[in-house]
Amino acid sequence: MKFGEIPIDAAEGAILAHAHRDGGLNFAKGRRLSADDVGKLKSAGITRVVGATLDPEDVHEDEAARAIALAAGGGGLTPTAPFTGRANLFASAAGIATVDVARIDALNALNEAITIATLPAFAVVTPKQMVATIKIIPFAAPRTAVQRALDLIGSTPLVAVAAFQPLKAGLVQTSLPGTRAKVLDKAVETTRARMMGIGGTLQGERRVAHDEAAIARAIEELKAEGCDLFLVAGASAIVDRRDTVPAGIEAAGGRINHFGMPVDPGNLLLMGEIDGAPAIGLPGCAKSPKFNGFDYVLQRLAARLPVGPREVMGMGVGGLLAETTSRGVPRAATSAKEESQAAEAPPRAPRIAALVLAAGRSSRMGGPNKLLAEIDGMPMVARAVAAALASQAVSVTVVLGHMAAEVKAAVASLGASADKVRFAENPDFADGLSASLRAGLGALPADVDGVLVCLGDMPAVSSAQLDRLIAAFNPVEGRSICVPTVGGKRGNPVLWDRRFFAEMTGVSGDSGAKHLIGEHADLVCEVEMGSEGVLIDLDTPEALAAFRARATEAA
Repeated sequence: MKFGEIPIDAAEGAILAHAHRDGGLNFAKGRRLSADDVGKLKSAGITRVVGATLDPEDVHEDEAARAIALAAGGGGLTPTAPFTGRANLFASAAGIATVDVARIDALNALNEAITIATLPAFAVVTPKQMVATIKIIPFAAPRTAVQRALDLIGSTPLVAVAAFQPLKAGLVQTSLPGTRAKVLDKAVETTRARMMGIGGTLQGERRVAHDEAAIARAIEELKAEGCDLFLVAGASAIVDRRDTVPAGIEAAGGRINHFGMPVDPGNLLLMGEIDGAPAIGLPGCAKSPKFNGFDYVLQRLAARLPVGPREVMGMGVGGLLAETTSRGVPRAATSAKEESQAAEAPPRAPRIAALVLAAGRSSRMGGPNKLLAEIDGMPMVARAVAAALASQAVSVTVVLGHMAAEVKAAVASLGASADKVRFAENPDFADGLSASLRAGLGALPADVDGVLVCLGDMPAVSSAQLDRLIAAFNPVEGRSICVPTVGGKRGNPVLWDRRFFAEMTGVSGDSGAKHLIGEHADLVCEVEMGSEGVLIDLDTPEALAAFRARATEAA
C-alpha cells in the first residue's frame, strides 16, 4: 500500500485519508475517489490529496475484516457487515462467551494491521451484546498477513457464545434449632432469581433437618419432580468432604467430585453429581444476591460448559470478589435501583427499525398503483418489505395510504414472514411523503435507536445493503445519518438516529427529510454500496418496463 500525497490527476481510485469539507464538497475519510470526485476536487482548486493506493498484494480493510470475522466467530454469534475496517460479532442469545485466549494473542501478534478484541473469557452476555470486534488498523492489510490469520484460525473459531439452556433446579435447605424461616424464605427467592437469570427455573424446594438421611430423601423427591440440578444449602457451612451435606448427597446415590474453590466469597462450595446431574453443596454466600463463586459455577452449568475440578481450580485469577459490588449476572430487575443499574449495559448492536413508505398515489405512473406491479412474480412493495425482513433491522413497519387494503394484501403474499410486519395508516397520504413519515415514526417501537426510511418503489435494494448501513451507524463516532452512495451519488434508504425523529415529524411536502441531511452535514456518513439498487426508484411506466427487462435478462 502506498500512502502519502497524491497529485490530483493520479488520485482516481485512491482512498481519501482525511475528510474534505470545503467548497460545497463533503467527502468523508475513507472515501474511494471516483473520476467524478477527482473532477470536483480539481474544480475546487485542489491539486493534491493525502490518501492510500492499494497494491495487488493488499486486501481492503473491509474485505479483510469480513474474512477474519467470519472465520473467528463461532456458534451463538452474528457478524455485522464491515465498515471502516471494523466487523463486530454480537451475541444471538444469552450465554457465556468462550474465548481462545492463547490463539487470540497469537493472532494479534501476527501483524500490526490486524486486531481482534473480545470480552473476557466466560463473560456473561445478553442477546445483541457485542462480544468481539475485528479491526483492520490501516486502509488495507497485507494479503499474506490476512492469510496467516485465516490459517491460524483454521476450522476452529476463536470466540463463541455457549447459550444458556434451561435447568430445573431443586433446592434443599436444612435447619437447626434457631434457624429462622425468614432466612430460608429469602434464600428461596434469591435462588429463584438466580435461576431466572440464566434461563432456568426453581422447580421445587424442600426444608429438612440437618441430617444426611433427611437430605437424601429430599433429593429423591426432587429427582422424581424432574429436577436436573440439585442445590443443597446447609444450616451449617460445609467444612469437610465427609460433612453432613456431602454425606446426604452420597446417601442419595451421588458422588463428590471436588470440595473448595479459589474464589472468595464462595470458598466452601462443593461439587458433586447424582445420576449425571450436577449436585452442589452451597456456600453460605449463595443465600445472598451478591455475586459470588456459586454464580461462576451456575453460569457455566447453564451453558453446558465443563465445570470439573480443573475448571474450578482455574478460577483463582479474578476470583477475589470480596470488594466487588456488581458483576455481569443477568437477572430480572426488581427495583428502580436495579433498573438503573441495568441501564448501564455493555455495548450492544444498535436497534434499528425499518420503515417502508408505501402510501403514495403513484401519480407519475399514470394510473395503476406501481407498488402492486409484479416483478419476477412478486409485487414491488413485497420485494422492498422482504429485503427489510431479511436484514438486521429489529422491526419492519409499513405505512399504508392509497389502496391500503390492496397494498397490505401484497405484503401478505410473503407468507409467514409477513406476520412480523407492523402496519401504520396514513389518512393524509395525499399530502405527500412527509405525512407518511410522521405516521410511520409514530408507530415505531419505543426502544429503537434509529430508523431506516425505505421506499416501497425501490425493489432493487437488498438486505445486504441495509445491513451495511446498519453497520456504519455509530452516533458516538459522528455517524448519525447514514446515506448510501454509488460512485459519489447519493440514494436511498437513509438511516437516521432517533435524535432526529422530532425534526423529521416536522417536515412538510413530498421531499421527506432530505433537507435535514444538509443541515447536519457534520453527522452524515456516506456508505458506498457498489451496486445501483439504492439509486433505482420506479416512478414511470418506462422505468418499470426497463427494470423488468433487466431482471428478465439477469434471470
